[in-house]
Amino acid sequence: MGHREAEGQPATETASGASLRAVMAAYPTGVTIVATRDPAGAPLGLTVNTFTSVSLDPPLVLICIGRSSASHDRIIAAGTFAVSMLSEAQAELSRRFARQPSEGRFDGVAWWQAPSGNPVLEGATAWIDCSIDQVMEAGDHTIILGRARSCGATDTPPLLFHRGALASVRP
Repeated sequence: MGHREAEGQPATETASGASLRAVMAAYPTGVTIVATRDPAGAPLGLTVNTFTSVSLDPPLVLICIGRSSASHDRIIAAGTFAVSMLSEAQAELSRRFARQPSEGRFDGVAWWQAPSGNPVLEGATAWIDCSIDQVMEAGDHTIILGRARSCGATDTPPLLFHRGALASVRP
């Protein structure tokens, strides 16, 4: 069988920031809060949906943070972070940690300390506590490889982001 044009094939356009954003919106992602502690011990964090497993040996994960984020430099300087994978009941937390200003995001939010001391949000479907392994600049974002130090998961359904909206899925 040879190649043939498929009916309903999407239009092809030159990749730009806007077209890439539209295409990536078609790909559902999990929603996470990446958090650490500032030098005074106060928790700080932000919503991140660019998160994935990279390697099992050694155990590595990847997050991407926009360089314009107020939390960007502080997370890198801390050297460690925890990723809380949000549950379907935590949509408001994902919005809260995405808004500016970044100060006060943890006010009234229930969390506990991972073994490193990093904040993990109570009610998250899963979590991974990491030390920073590598930091790489990539366009307007920074790619951070984290070496997983401890982790855990529950059976709680996750929160997803798809086509610009938050959603949940049940297995």
